Amino acid sequence: MDPLQASMRVAGSGLQAQSYRVRIVSENLANHDSTGNAPGADPYTRKTIEFGSLFDRELGAAVVEIERIGFDPEPYPVRYNPGHPAADAAGYVKHPNVNMLIELADIREANRSYEANLQVMKQARAMIGMTIDLLRSTG
Repeated sequence: MDPLQASMRVAGSGLQAQSYRVRIVSENLANHDSTGNAPGADPYTRKTIEFGSLFDRELGAAVVEIERIGFDPEPYPVRYNPGHPAADAAGYVKHPNVNMLIELADIREANRSYEANLQVMKQARAMIGMTIDLLRSTG
């Protein structure tokens, strides 16, 4: 396979992975206040994403793949709020284990990685275009 096309496929796998990462982080951010519906019920649990690499024989290069979508094992923070519908017998409510600062940093990092992969694709595309133009002018 052409090295420029291969680089575009590798960058494309990175784009897909980071796009999915942004979706997971967005879901965490949207549910940062989602408590349980019943007394003592568990709230929303923060999702995590793990990436891996997969060697593509056709490309002769490793591409990014999503290895696993998991759940954060951190304990739920509890707050005293006896009037809340999800309060246990002692008046405590479990809140999601979502830390806004971590999620915002994660989404920023995903955005930067996405932009870097997009730049690789733009550069490879431009080089392919220049190669075609060069071949036209010499042929």
